[in-house]
Amino acid sequence: MDFYSPEFFAFSLAVLALFFVVPARLRWVVLLAASYSFYAAFKAAYLGILVFCTLAAYGGALAMNRCEARQTRRLMLIAGLVCQLGILGIFKYVSFLDASLGQLLGWGGMAYSGTALSLIVPVGISFYVFQNVSYLVDVYRRDVPAERHPGIFAAYVAFFPKLLSGPIERASQFLPQLSEHSRFDAERFTNGLKLVCWGLFKKLVIAERLAAFVNVVYADPQAYSGVSLALACVFYSFQIYCDFSGYTDIAIGLGQMFGLRLTDNFNRPYSATSISDFWRRWHISLSSWLRDYLYIPLGGNRAGVLRHYLNYLIVFGLCGLWHGASWTFVVWGLLHGFYLVCGRITAKPRAALAAAVGLGRKPALARCLKILITFILVTLAWIFFRAESLSQAFYILGHLFSGWENLFAAEALGPMLLLTKSRTDLVLAVLSLVFLGVVHALERHENMRRLFAGRPLWARFAFYYVLVAGILLLSPPNAANFIYFQF
Repeated sequence: MDFYSPEFFAFSLAVLALFFVVPARLRWVVLLAASYSFYAAFKAAYLGILVFCTLAAYGGALAMNRCEARQTRRLMLIAGLVCQLGILGIFKYVSFLDASLGQLLGWGGMAYSGTALSLIVPVGISFYVFQNVSYLVDVYRRDVPAERHPGIFAAYVAFFPKLLSGPIERASQFLPQLSEHSRFDAERFTNGLKLVCWGLFKKLVIAERLAAFVNVVYADPQAYSGVSLALACVFYSFQIYCDFSGYTDIAIGLGQMFGLRLTDNFNRPYSATSISDFWRRWHISLSSWLRDYLYIPLGGNRAGVLRHYLNYLIVFGLCGLWHGASWTFVVWGLLHGFYLVCGRITAKPRAALAAAVGLGRKPALARCLKILITFILVTLAWIFFRAESLSQAFYILGHLFSGWENLFAAEALGPMLLLTKSRTDLVLAVLSLVFLGVVHALERHENMRRLFAGRPLWARFAFYYVLVAGILLLSPPNAANFIYFQF
């Protein structure tokens, strides 16, 4: 059941109707049954893994809650974390480690046939495992009490709009909402529906149209010059943003229609003025998770300078590995860690240089330069995220500046930009990005859910018409799954 398919939305509306019809005390039953049915539709075996991880976290938290001995509770926490992360490691990283070991031994001249174990990674496992980990740690720290109702806890883990790609919800924020008995609210429902439509537009109209160009280049990068490679890299930056934030908007919008508040996961990330600012705006539920459950426990910035920098590299190296069992993801994560280290080291020299050239007197220009530089650095890192292999990523990086002498040659510029696509496709792709930029400029002061509240009726309906017409007329017939479903 595709997340953007008519079947999914018919399913969601049926669940919504049932949710508000049944007695409030039984709403968790509706959510849990719907979530498990939705997840089992992908592959029934996945459901068994989800249930096992849920029961392990539920039981482990209750055991810690009853225990007063700190050392015993610590051992219980370790056991719970090993269970959750062990399941994640078995399904997601065994094949990667096996292949890496074989490659390492091959470099040493030793033969290695590898293991016969090959497992399909359950969709969404990285998200619900991290959610369980944060819950266990919070119970251990006494930040939240253990949830005693197994059904409500299971609904917290498996709530179907967020199950596949987040946001990664904290127990303190989401669990209490499942016990609240909210009434149907027409305004809240409408605001959620607007967010769902915006998410669909970003995914189906913007991301999928950009993907058509990106996929052509990454299928055979050797066939293209630097202009085409650079265009594909820039388009991919916006493709992955619109794809992932589009999913998040749909999930948050559906949650709001149920009367449940999910964590905002994006805040115009390409408006960031630094890499640290980018991570405060991009995949916020993951970046805050990494900060609270990995970076700070490692010592954060309280340790010495070298340890502080090492913490950056450890956190972002593991961030890359969380995204996928491939060295391309690890390098992508380490590159962001390297950016942060370099940003810290060069902070004073950069400030002195800005003062010397007079940027302090031109704050708007300084901000634009910071945004541009940050976007370029993020885009370069996305090359490793998208590439099929390290060799492909390094090839693209090494050839980004080739062929630019033909930029102003009329007979060469067209093929370099169109990438075997029609001129109409390119115009629509560019116009969709312009529309995204306009909406983001409006969102500087208002969230999408309140963007047109209080505006004249004609303005509201004109915007909604553009969204719905765009979704119906410009969506591709066979859209790909959301990118983050693979994580």
